[in-house]
Amino acid sequence: MIDYLSRRQKMYDAMAREGIALLLIEDTEGRRDPALRWFCGHPQDALLYLSVDKRSLLVPWDINMALLYGNADITVPYREFERQPVSAAKGVLEKLRIPPGSKIEIPPVTSYPLFLDYVGALTDYDIICRNTGLHGEIEKLRAVKDEEEIRIYRKAAEITNDVITLLEKNVRSGRIHTEVDAALFIESASRKRGCEGTGFTTLAAGPERSFGIHAFPPYTAAPFAGKGLSILDFGLKYAGYTTDVTLTFARDPTPAQEKLITLTEKAYKLALGLVVDGTGTRDIALAVDYLFSKSRKTMPHALGHGIGLEEHESPAIRSRADNPWVFCPGMVFTLEPGLYDPIHGGCRLENDILLTDSGAEVLTNAAIIRL
Repeated sequence: MIDYLSRRQKMYDAMAREGIALLLIEDTEGRRDPALRWFCGHPQDALLYLSVDKRSLLVPWDINMALLYGNADITVPYREFERQPVSAAKGVLEKLRIPPGSKIEIPPVTSYPLFLDYVGALTDYDIICRNTGLHGEIEKLRAVKDEEEIRIYRKAAEITNDVITLLEKNVRSGRIHTEVDAALFIESASRKRGCEGTGFTTLAAGPERSFGIHAFPPYTAAPFAGKGLSILDFGLKYAGYTTDVTLTFARDPTPAQEKLITLTEKAYKLALGLVVDGTGTRDIALAVDYLFSKSRKTMPHALGHGIGLEEHESPAIRSRADNPWVFCPGMVFTLEPGLYDPIHGGCRLENDILLTDSGAEVLTNAAIIRL
């Protein structure tokens, strides 16, 4: 069972250190933040307020779903505040008796006009909206998974691996021969196995479209797994958490395509071997960039990223100079080296990794599959 109280306690401690009396976490249209679900379990549109005196107040759009899934000290339907965020803030401040002059922190994704609305309506309070601060602290907390999250991930990976096995079987048998066949198979298989669905739109790109990092449209009725290289990038969402894997199907590859395959596999093996507690994630990304550069190749995207309630979370695993992240036990992340050529197509290999006290544990079984 998820211990939401312990998660909120960590935030209350951070609020006390920062001198913040009330923190808003918002998961609504245009301002999505699944951290709300992380703190209270509610999976749909809502506002969550945390007060420094250790009280939580949930303002859900759907009160019935909140009573089923939500975990908060107080729950008030959004309709009582006219479904307006500024009205909700005024009501919550009164209900929780937050003293005038207190610091109130709102999400960094808040638009400037909405920020001005908060400031204009809450003149007795100090409204804070910043890129760093408490929302940055939440990002750090979510980057390291707790025991229940790791249990969920092991189950999600088990289901994902089952689907990978069936995908390969159905591609080899010819039951999956178009991009849409692959995408719809994944959607159906995930729900039949207890998932909430896919964690993001499946990317299925046959030999004519695999040169794109993320093909557009994500999938079509075009042939899949024909002669050349085909990429299939998908994730399954289980109990809120998504996996993220990429398979490459190679059929009768040319020498140039063989080179892409060999380099991608070599890069993946190199990266996995360098994942150690205390290592900078940038250092690993730079090592892979160097490997590719020796063959005059360039990877046009990051080496990987954290996963969780979102498909892209911290830690970042990229070679940008502004990447400060360091690996530590409890992180769940992807490694996904890839190369793309407008003539020869693309090749990517992506698996989900859990860093434990004893080292990197590969959770998923994605591979470059030769047909």
